[in-house]
Amino acid sequence: MSTILHTPLTGPAAWRGEALAGDTSWIHHLTPEAIAALDGALAHLKAQGLRFPHFAQADFPLPEAFRAELARHADALENGTGFVLLRGLPIERYSDEEISAIYYGIGLHLGEPVRQNPRGDLLGLVMNVGDKTQKTTRVYETNSYLPYHTDPSDVVGLLCVRKAKEGGLSSLVSVGAIYNEILRTHPEYLGLYYRQWYCAHLCEKGDAPGLTPIFSYHQGKLTCRYLRQYLELGHEMAGLPLSPVEIEALDLFDAIMHRPELRLDMMLEPGDMQFANNYAVLHSRNGFEDHDAPEQRRKLLRLWLKMPNARELAPEFPGRNGFPAPATVA
Repeated sequence: MSTILHTPLTGPAAWRGEALAGDTSWIHHLTPEAIAALDGALAHLKAQGLRFPHFAQADFPLPEAFRAELARHADALENGTGFVLLRGLPIERYSDEEISAIYYGIGLHLGEPVRQNPRGDLLGLVMNVGDKTQKTTRVYETNSYLPYHTDPSDVVGLLCVRKAKEGGLSSLVSVGAIYNEILRTHPEYLGLYYRQWYCAHLCEKGDAPGLTPIFSYHQGKLTCRYLRQYLELGHEMAGLPLSPVEIEALDLFDAIMHRPELRLDMMLEPGDMQFANNYAVLHSRNGFEDHDAPEQRRKLLRLWLKMPNARELAPEFPGRNGFPAPATVA
């Protein structure tokens, strides 16, 4: 069972953005050898007549050195800072189909790609294509500010294909750093974050929201699930409005996670691949101005990964890795 952590979290997972802003050690440049390996794996895939997403890890073979590098990144995601940035994929030399195949192939060597919606998509399109006037439009389908949140998978990956005309800055914040600030300044709220909250993001069958704590400390690791919109909606759906003290706790969480000294901002360049542990890092994006021509608009591809080295979650912290495969029509 989870216990309440009453001492500050230490180690690489409790990073502060102000300490990393001048440090580029978290940026890993793809070497010419790595790019050649990806080209070779893509050629192998084509020679077999296979295409995204109908192939397995063995169909996208990478040399041992590259696999070892990806294994180190997987370890950093779980046991280090909780995020990595791979830079330098020559995105301009590939077609859209080839880009999807390469990114999916990398995902297969890091973990297991999982489905991102009831339709069963294994790569999400993060692009300004939605209608803001429709309630069903997701924020990532617009150019609006995307609040800090975690996704329902062990790891989330974003590959930048095109930048916006202006804006679209990606931002990360450490769960451990947020926790340490709450512990230091308002420890009286800690118990609230460990209690069960209704969360619309955990709806399984039917429309009933699921239950989840915001924080869980289990087997020496602090784990978080957070997106305020879904917590508020979950309680609304359950007919249990948030109490004043619960709202105060969420306001405190939000105020701390937005502090400039905690967050790490970065502009994802075309060919950048950002991966973040959804239990240890919250991610966000500011609003942006896009190009008028659809073919020039900001475009990212999103991966959700189930990781082989993922932490064990406490019984009261429900695991979630994407959506089940859609039912086939006979």
